[in-house]
Amino acid sequence: MSVTLILIIITVGISFYAWQNESLMHKWIFQPYAVQRENSWYRFLTSGFLHSDMTHLFFNMFTFFFFGQAVEQTFKVIFGAEIGILLYLLIYLGGIVVSDIPTFFKHRNDPPYRALGASGGVAAIVFSSIFFYPTNDICLYGLLCIPGFILGVLYLMYSYFSGKKMGDNINHDAHLYGAVYGFLLSLVLVPQALSAFFEQISNWRLF
Repeated sequence: MSVTLILIIITVGISFYAWQNESLMHKWIFQPYAVQRENSWYRFLTSGFLHSDMTHLFFNMFTFFFFGQAVEQTFKVIFGAEIGILLYLLIYLGGIVVSDIPTFFKHRNDPPYRALGASGGVAAIVFSSIFFYPTNDICLYGLLCIPGFILGVLYLMYSYFSGKKMGDNINHDAHLYGAVYGFLLSLVLVPQALSAFFEQISNWRLF
């Protein structure tokens, strides 16, 4: 069984359990105000295994499954099974943690603010996939298919400006910083793939 599938099973199980257990949801959710005052730094990670509802959970886990398998296999091929899995976990779990750091500083004095979800880690995996396979199509809702490197730029722009507006309950900053983290860490870990990244883009043709 792949690490991706194991993480999905764990995340689904914890999310379902937390929906029935309010105390766990309260203890594990990312609340910067509580993190700062109670030293509950574990919330940076545990909040990534919680989701607000079934739609939130399904979208994150479906995306994670679709891209995670390819990225996991890529790291295994490059580094071997053991090291590859550890580096893959560094991308995903690190993305969950790192993506919430800007949110912590922005909302650490905001008692009501809370955030949850694996979006930062999922974004890190998606952008790691884009680094290795930039011209592979990413299909939105199975209808509109766009090469990864183009969709990646549009996604970063959307997340940045949506985060500035703060007009909804979505933590767009986590999406943005998770994506940047996943791409840059993949570059640091596999710098030799950068030339292939640009070569694939330069050889891409619309028709």
